[in-house]
Amino acid sequence: MLEMKDVSVRYGQHRALENASVHVSKGEIVVILGANGAGKSTLLKAASGICEGSVQGSIRLDGTDLVQLSANRIVDAGLALVPEGRGVFPDLTVAENLTLGAYSERAREHEDLTLDRVHTLFPKLRERGRQIVRTMSGGEQQMVAIGRAMMSNPSILTLDEPSLGLSPLLSKELFQNLSKVRELGIGVLMVEQNAKQSLAIADRCYLIENARVVHEGTAADMIRDPAVQAAYLGAGSSTPPAAQPEPEPLDAPEAATFAIKPRSRQTQSADTILGRSVADLVASASRQSRDETAQQRPKATATAQVPTDRLAATMAEIERAAQKARNRPRTAAPARTTPVVSATPAPQRRDDTPPPVIEVYRAPRVEVYRRRPGGSEFERS
Repeated sequence: MLEMKDVSVRYGQHRALENASVHVSKGEIVVILGANGAGKSTLLKAASGICEGSVQGSIRLDGTDLVQLSANRIVDAGLALVPEGRGVFPDLTVAENLTLGAYSERAREHEDLTLDRVHTLFPKLRERGRQIVRTMSGGEQQMVAIGRAMMSNPSILTLDEPSLGLSPLLSKELFQNLSKVRELGIGVLMVEQNAKQSLAIADRCYLIENARVVHEGTAADMIRDPAVQAAYLGAGSSTPPAAQPEPEPLDAPEAATFAIKPRSRQTQSADTILGRSVADLVASASRQSRDETAQQRPKATATAQVPTDRLAATMAEIERAAQKARNRPRTAAPARTTPVVSATPAPQRRDDTPPPVIEVYRAPRVEVYRRRPGGSEFERS
């Protein structure tokens, strides 16, 4: 269980979150609603240990205090984050992205079992294991991001705007998959702007306004709340379509003399027209592009026959960045150094360019002389 009590976050003098209290149980979906800048994403970052501001309060996961832990230790404790914008590795394959998600010690023991679970939840990821992620659609990349987070074997999964940039059809599929995640016993804490679809699958909901949690309740109560309907669901959304009055028939006699029968329109999907699914065409084009690139590359010499492991190179780069971040001092004060006087004078640099010409201009002084009345002398003024 993730329990956050009186969590406050400040960026300098700016208050981003004030005394927020949220809890999520395993096998439960909790949605956080609020306007932009209310503090929703800051709440998730504070729980995940990646908040750049000053975090105060209590954040505990199954009794473990997360406030003093680093981000990688929080993942080991059982909390995974799917950030806004997905955050996938675009130049790696789907399988390599999923492997990176199982890097923590918590996930390595049950990596094969977790991978089967992810493939069962997202069958496309099994089919596209060798596809480069940047060639996939936005919805498929979101599946990769969620699958990678689940590879860490979390007990609580947090998501920041998972449906951002997705079409309505892909958003519907995404929320259906999140319902399946709940069936696996994983708790889900989600920040989402699509209030209608998120509340349809959620168990509870929190409202955040001006950095404070102002309301908490079940998803069913939130849907019926008039304030929530007006702010997030649209006015009149609580009225079912069947309850709306039917239009009265026309009184004009001409209206009953004829009827317009709509012409039936038969539509065919793109898969039927092409003879293959669009997804298969994209995957085939990606494989053909990789094969052509491999043929254009020069053959390796006998001394360099070992191919570059992209996954190992990515992991090494991540570890170097993490080590550099850990060794970075908190406050870097400028070091005071004593100038060193050398016994041998430094050679002067030869410069053939002429020295600059400095011209000084002085404002002219104007003197006025007037003749005195009745006299021939002048006086200066």
